Amino acid sequence: MKFTDGNWLVREGYSIHFPRFIHEVVEKDGVITLYAPCKYINNRGNTLDGPLLTIKISAPLNDVIRIQTWHFTGRKAKYPNFEVLDQANKIEWKEEDDTLSFTSGQLYLKISKKDFSLSFENTNGKLTTGDAKALAWIKGPEEKTYMRGQLQLGVGEHLYGLGERFTPFVKNGQTVDVWNKDGGTSSEQSYKNVPFYLSSKGYGVFVNHPEEVSYELGSEVVSRSQFSVEGEYLDYYLINGPTPKEVISRYTELTGKPALPPAWSFGLWLSTSFTTNYNEETVNHFVDGMSERGIPLTVFHFDCFWMKEFEWTSFMWDERNFPDPQGMLNRLKAKGLKICVWINPYIAQKSPLFDEGVEKGYLIQKPNGDVWQWDLWQAGMGIVDFTNPAACEWYKEKLKTLLDMGVDSFKTDFGERIPTDVVYHDGSDPQKMHNYYSYAFNELVFGLLKEELGEKEAVVFARSSTTGGQQFPVHWGGDCDSTYDAMAESLRGGLSLTTSGFGYWSHDIGGFENTATPDVFKRWTAFGLLSSHSRFHGSSSYRVPWHFDEEAVDVARHFTKLKNSLMPYIYGQAVENNETGVPVMRSMHVEFPEDPLCETLDRQYMLGDSILVAPIFNDEGIGSFYLPEGKWTHYLTNTVIEGGKWIKEKYDYFSLPIFIKPNTILPTGKNEEHPVYDYSDELVFKLYEIDNHHEVIQELVNTDGEKFGSIKIRRQDQTLKVEINGLNKPYQIELKGQTAFEGGPEDKQVEIEL
Repeated sequence: MKFTDGNWLVREGYSIHFPRFIHEVVEKDGVITLYAPCKYINNRGNTLDGPLLTIKISAPLNDVIRIQTWHFTGRKAKYPNFEVLDQANKIEWKEEDDTLSFTSGQLYLKISKKDFSLSFENTNGKLTTGDAKALAWIKGPEEKTYMRGQLQLGVGEHLYGLGERFTPFVKNGQTVDVWNKDGGTSSEQSYKNVPFYLSSKGYGVFVNHPEEVSYELGSEVVSRSQFSVEGEYLDYYLINGPTPKEVISRYTELTGKPALPPAWSFGLWLSTSFTTNYNEETVNHFVDGMSERGIPLTVFHFDCFWMKEFEWTSFMWDERNFPDPQGMLNRLKAKGLKICVWINPYIAQKSPLFDEGVEKGYLIQKPNGDVWQWDLWQAGMGIVDFTNPAACEWYKEKLKTLLDMGVDSFKTDFGERIPTDVVYHDGSDPQKMHNYYSYAFNELVFGLLKEELGEKEAVVFARSSTTGGQQFPVHWGGDCDSTYDAMAESLRGGLSLTTSGFGYWSHDIGGFENTATPDVFKRWTAFGLLSSHSRFHGSSSYRVPWHFDEEAVDVARHFTKLKNSLMPYIYGQAVENNETGVPVMRSMHVEFPEDPLCETLDRQYMLGDSILVAPIFNDEGIGSFYLPEGKWTHYLTNTVIEGGKWIKEKYDYFSLPIFIKPNTILPTGKNEEHPVYDYSDELVFKLYEIDNHHEVIQELVNTDGEKFGSIKIRRQDQTLKVEINGLNKPYQIELKGQTAFEGGPEDKQVEIEL
């Protein structure tokens, strides 16, 4: 939100009050409280008639500093609030003549007592500053008030994140309102809004407000990032890196690390699509068709019309199309498939559950006691009130019936269009609940899956989210078109989301709206099967590959098998994400922060720390991508290319730029038919451009996410010294695509001549 009119004026109807100096400092229980008048005090009379800001400085975590600012502190507390770790570490501080200095780990804050200007630094130097107007209380029209924070944007500094955003990847110059909306993938609206951004200078800023946060990122004042909220209170955290990975890791330490999804969820998902006509015969035709064509399928998803029209959500199978749902699920599971079904948090008026929900107060109400309803999406639909414990149990019981039938996962769709002219059972503030509702919805469903199936089996396929939602993977990118433009905007959104602390991200292979050309579908298939999670899904047409052309079948088979063979590596990256919060799919900047050419790249990404993927976005088959410094090896051809330059090459449909970073040990499996198998059996270690005198260690995990061993390699001139730990089965070591060594449990230390 903008409060000024150019460089000199304040917008009509607004008055901005900022601290002029620090009048008093008080320490209590490890928290430092500053009292800062918004005018100069030249005599006792000046202490009258004017705002005084109360500012608390604390350190909830090493390398994190929290700044809370109040104008009026007597306002009634509003909830819900994000669940944020608060260890209440005692912050180190000292007071000098003109300066207050605060230390948290390697993060330092200095505040001028004379004018309240502030400076954040780490061991590498200055991160960002704020001038005397960096904090402000603002009075606006209609008795509205706002709190505002500002931080300096350095020359060449780039900002990223704020959730899944389909606008330019670098957020400089943008106005961003953190407010969940169902707007597709081709607008400034977003399904997943997260009030956290990452700076290329090596820090992040998390604004701890579930309600709408308005950002002006070099847009109102071109040299400032600005964030504001309505009300009398502002709470933000500045998080030190200095690397992007460390910033994201600390942010997820505060707001929750992603759970580890089950290994099967990384396999190929196939959907009925949305408005297509389907019944059990259609489903069997698709499933058997994939098998007959040799395309490994792991999950089958039933979209909305598994229930009767006008009745979403009823949790009841449409008996006209699925007369024997229990038998059908048994038959599908006998084929080795996992089952996912679509749900949302809405109850249509025609649903058999609606009257019960109304009678028992399970649906969100208007202030006059009526159930809040509208016709957008489902006729007369109400919305489940997840602040009501009884409503939560009611909803979970419906889901449990499906789990007992054999359902393994839920696609938790919608949850963005949440009204604010309502009353919640527990008195929650509707403004705070609007974004937070997505968290409550997915937390409930994910929690039930953990309770019923076990912690290592829980996975959802979620669309809406906010801060903390990364704990409930996975998330997909919403309703995109079936074009190269939509494919590129989807990737921008995904990279923006994973930069915001989300470990996993998927998208509708081939696009959702309309129908892709065979060319787009085949290119999107390669992209989708080199994403963390992979699903064929559409709107009004089926997404089985043979509906495009026969070559699409071959492409789907090729990349599905490729991904399955990479599972020992991919699942190892998932375990790392669970431990550190570093996303599995990540932007080039997150992996290579020292390379300035990586700062703006949004058409390629890293799948884990070793595999670079650059999808092809044109019908000419031209891959256009950048390789950082070092010798990179194309995974499919073993061609080595010297990096540090931009490259354009032509690729057929069975290839794309997929390069392995130098100094990599890539553990791969021989099982291409399923993502779940014994990752220790016949492991193939593929070695890529190990530098002389360099040591590389790769940990090994099993399908339960447990580390069972490691391989360490050190190069000494023309000799590779290999040390194997914990692996008790045969294995191979490959160099440049050729077998260099075959060993067994007894071969723990090996030397290989180059």
